[in-house]
Amino acid sequence: MPGDTDSPHLSTRELILHEALQCFADTGYEGTSLNDIAAAVGIRRPSLLHHFESKEALYGEAFERLLSDWMERLDFAIASEARGWEKFEVVLSAGFQLFEDNPNYVRLMRREALDGGGHLGIDLSAVLRPMFDAAAEYLERQMADGSFRTFDARHLLLSAYGSILSYFSDAPFIDGLIDDEALSKDSIREHKEHVLKFFRAALLP
Repeated sequence: MPGDTDSPHLSTRELILHEALQCFADTGYEGTSLNDIAAAVGIRRPSLLHHFESKEALYGEAFERLLSDWMERLDFAIASEARGWEKFEVVLSAGFQLFEDNPNYVRLMRREALDGGGHLGIDLSAVLRPMFDAAAEYLERQMADGSFRTFDARHLLLSAYGSILSYFSDAPFIDGLIDDEALSKDSIREHKEHVLKFFRAALLP
């Protein structure tokens, strides 16, 4: 699983990617240098450049792994045999699990969204748009057949997305509001249960 560094058998390339993700999440693209990443890995800059020709190439691969992991999990959730509310719950839970497993992904996503995808050389919204449209169409079908109450499906999806992303990205601020660690397993579970109950109450007739 991307982001997992518990294995003692990670290659130098994998270690570079792991430390790059941490640095880019902490200080952003502009605030991160190849020297920073190399030092975190314990190698010299020329050794890093042996694996990645530039900061742009390294950032692109780190972000590509983020998107690949996200899409893989969503594809698995969408392929579930579940229907109606159960399908919505499976997909929403997959989003929670992704960011719980990889908290650096959240900050990287937020930074890239704020920067407009300029460091990737791709239109991030265009990459994600097909999945967003497919999810909206699924919700609209559920609403049309009476399984769900009628809402604007796209705004409903944006609300669900925000309920996950904002919680993880604003965790240090939320710590002070709930007098607990927002990213503890118990706090994440409680927030996920609350979000699921909220959308269940809103959607089911």
